[in-house]
Amino acid sequence: MDKIYDVLIIGAGASGLFLAANLKAKNVAILEKNPSAGNKILTSGGGRCNITNRHISEQNYLTDGKFIKKALNAFKFNDVLDFFKNIEFKEQKESQFFTKSSSKSVLNTLLQKINAKIFYNTEVINASKNGEIFEILSTKGEKFYAVNLVVATGGISYKRLGVSDIGLKIAQNFGLKTINFSPALVGFSVQKSEFWFKELSGISLNAKMSVGDKILQGDILFTHKGISGPCVLNASLFWQKGTISINFLPNFEPKNLTQGKKQLTSVLPLPKRFVLEFLRQNNIQDAAFSEYSNDEKAKILELFNYRFAPAGTFGFDKAEVSKGGVTTAQIDENFQSKDIKNLYFIGEVLDVTGMLGGYNLHFAFTSAKIVSNALNKVY
Repeated sequence: MDKIYDVLIIGAGASGLFLAANLKAKNVAILEKNPSAGNKILTSGGGRCNITNRHISEQNYLTDGKFIKKALNAFKFNDVLDFFKNIEFKEQKESQFFTKSSSKSVLNTLLQKINAKIFYNTEVINASKNGEIFEILSTKGEKFYAVNLVVATGGISYKRLGVSDIGLKIAQNFGLKTINFSPALVGFSVQKSEFWFKELSGISLNAKMSVGDKILQGDILFTHKGISGPCVLNASLFWQKGTISINFLPNFEPKNLTQGKKQLTSVLPLPKRFVLEFLRQNNIQDAAFSEYSNDEKAKILELFNYRFAPAGTFGFDKAEVSKGGVTTAQIDENFQSKDIKNLYFIGEVLDVTGMLGGYNLHFAFTSAKIVSNALNKVY
């Protein structure tokens, strides 16, 4: 048998690199299918890597609440900042931390700190276990052996970055239950009744969206495909199918419509182009609210609770992340399989998906840190 690694990590993304950077074991390897590491890190935060958030909470994730809450309690936002203390960060927007330089500084820090050999251009196609040893097979026919196997393969959004669903296949081969990946943090395509959204391409406004029992507020952006923007991307995380409600006027009281004789386009704090297109879609003229019929008034009041069912999403190529993955019910508090000893899953390959705002990178680091703590007790 060839060399047996103490720890073998599949995937040189955020979680895999962070794990390697925190391990004390000297006999560690990373298998990466791409010719370089951390491709998704480089695209994060528009190239400035939104690395964490001051207000990390289980409320920011789609997953089992108890599982994620316990994990988040073990690794706080300031722990992430302390690890990357050589990098200067700026807190902005919704308590998000961005680098003042670029995402490359984050990737470089991880690469400098890892204590592992990275095998690039090494795509894994299978993993099995013989006794206490894992055997990992690559497309080149190479075999790697390890005592501990950590799957950090991520999801399948941004296909151009060389993503793979091998993590789910490995889990399934070992008998673990998985949920198929689907696009998340992504825009919505629309049905015919909302084609008027496409006429508003380029318009952005603040709105409140309700998806099931989840209420979200932020900017939405109309596009030639449908609707996007931060609020919509967060809504896509919690949407399965069915109806969504949008309040286009979250900071405007309906009673203010009846004051004065100004036309609707002058009264509503919305882009004029938006109001005119909404009125045109409903065959209503621009006039004072008092001049409308009861039916027309009822239609206008829908701006406070506009209900529609998306046709779907913009798909994986436009999605920030994937939701779904290995179900957390089969994973213990150290992110080890409850049934397969020394088999670990970290990061996006798990059925844990965060909202926009640094939550997904934070979870990648958190899950990796917890596994490193467990393995460092052995090595």
